[in-house]
Parts: sequence; structure tokens; C-alpha cells
Amino acid sequence: MAQKSPIPVYVFTGFLESGKTRFIREILSDPNFDEGERTVLLLCEQGLEEMDEDEMKRHHTTVVPVESPDWLTPNRLKRIEQSYEPDRIMIEYNGMWKLDDLTAVFPARWELYQIVTTVDASTFELYSNNMGPMMFEHITTADLVVFNRCTDALKEMLYEKNIRAMNPRAAIFLDGVDGSSEDYARNMPLPFDIEADVIDIAPADYGLWYIDAMGDPAKYDGKTVRFLAQSYVGRDVPAGSFVPGRFGMVCCAEDISFLGFICRWPGARDLKQREWVRVTASITVEALPQYRGEGPVLHATEVIAAEPAEEELVYFS
Repeated sequence: MAQKSPIPVYVFTGFLESGKTRFIREILSDPNFDEGERTVLLLCEQGLEEMDEDEMKRHHTTVVPVESPDWLTPNRLKRIEQSYEPDRIMIEYNGMWKLDDLTAVFPARWELYQIVTTVDASTFELYSNNMGPMMFEHITTADLVVFNRCTDALKEMLYEKNIRAMNPRAAIFLDGVDGSSEDYARNMPLPFDIEADVIDIAPADYGLWYIDAMGDPAKYDGKTVRFLAQSYVGRDVPAGSFVPGRFGMVCCAEDISFLGFICRWPGARDLKQREWVRVTASITVEALPQYRGEGPVLHATEVIAAEPAEEELVYFS
């Protein structure tokens, strides 16, 4: 018997009234997305904007209400699959429920394809101040983040906070109250010359370079960079390599992480853990398990001992 193909699952998350329902309706009405596929929409939250039954029928979509996270079990989801034989699954997920609890109960054929997070820009600071870890999870797990209801003042605030630092790989868009939409990454100015023969990264700008290189590694393919970092030489690093990086605080003290790239260097085995070095390296883009896809790989031409940075932690705003 031939094995059945996976069923792609699209998850839409965000707090109540963040614009999830409207975003889903817009996607379903897009002719590039809707080509007659059978869709099951698990509705885990009911906001002010409701799903119109006739509209859902036009888009070959069956809506299944979900009243509590306990309702989501492997057996129930499998029965939904068997009853409706969907070509894809869409889930409007409750922003107060844990995403890990959802993916843990997926049937065998359900394959997480994309996580979309919607954020009401007008309430972003309020939620960040009062529910920071949950807001951080919404953004860091997403493949696409859409900030809607953006005024010019709110856009300026979001750029100042450098939202991209929370999730360098996500596509982030700011949807204005006038109906416009802008790509967050294209409007973030860089404090270094990307066209220089050697791109000098100031210690204070390391975090900006890291998120830009992670988000758009192809931009740095073939470039040469020079920067100050600490060395990481753990067992999970490939032989003949080390990871130069910096400790960065993205959201709060609980979110301090070591941010670095694989760097090939013949003298890597002689480096000490957390030793400060100045690295000059060329960059290629390669697919590595550590990146879960493609990412920048450094090829050092010089690694020399250096004085520590004045500020050990990297900040992003």
C-alpha cells in the first residue's frame, strides 16, 4: 500500500483581537492560495470577527470549534482527518495556550508547515510589559510575524525596539492603518558598510550584524568581516572549527543566549573557552544541522587574542 503524503498544517497564533481571523479570511480568499483544496480550520478562539459560514463553503473550508486545549488529542485529530480528508489544516490557535501542547498531539501525517503570529501594534507594549515571556514565545516561534494597525508612530517604536532581534529568520511585516504593508527587514538601517572590502563590525553592532546575517545569509556570501567575539569550543562544534560569538539579551534577563556562527580555523583546538578574540573571516552560505538549514559559515584568515568588549552583553535596541 502506497504511503499517504503529509498534510500541511498552518498555525495562526497571537493574543485575542490581534487580527488572526481577518488574516485567515484574507488568505483563504487569495486565488494563489485557494485552488479548490479541502481545508479544515480548527477554531480555538472566537473573537469579535466571526467566520462566515457561506464564505467558508465557497473556499471549501470546514470549521471545527475547539473549546479547550484538553479537547485537542491525537485520537480526535485523527478522526477529523478521517472524516473530512483535508488537503491541508489551518489552526486559529488560542494565544494563551502553549504551542508545544498543540504540536505534541499532531497525528502522524500532520506536518507543521508554517506558524504565523499576528500582533496588534497598538497593544504590543502593554502585552510585552505584562506578559513578556508569552509575547516572546509568539514571535520567536513564528515563520511570519504581522504587526497590524500600525500608525507611523507605532512603526517608529517597533523599529527602535528592533523586533527582528527576537527572531532573525522570520519574515516581519508592518501593516499600516492606511492599508499599506512594509517589509521590516528592508527598512532597518545597518551601522556598517556592507560593500567594504572588509566589513568592520563594531562591538556595539555585533547583535545587529548577527540578526541580519541569520535573516539574510545570502547578503554576506563571499564577504569578509572583522569583529570582536568570545570563543566557544564545545563538543557539538565540528572538528577544526569553533564558534566566535557574543552573549545577547533579546527580551529579558531570562533570554540571554550565546549568538555565534560556525567558524573553520586550523588553530581552533588551541583556543580556550570564552577567550576573547578578534576574528577576520570570509563567509560562505552552507546547510548545516546547527542552523537547521542554510546559514553563514566563517572561514577565518586571522584569529588573534583581544581585550574584552567594554560591554560584555549585546543588546538590540
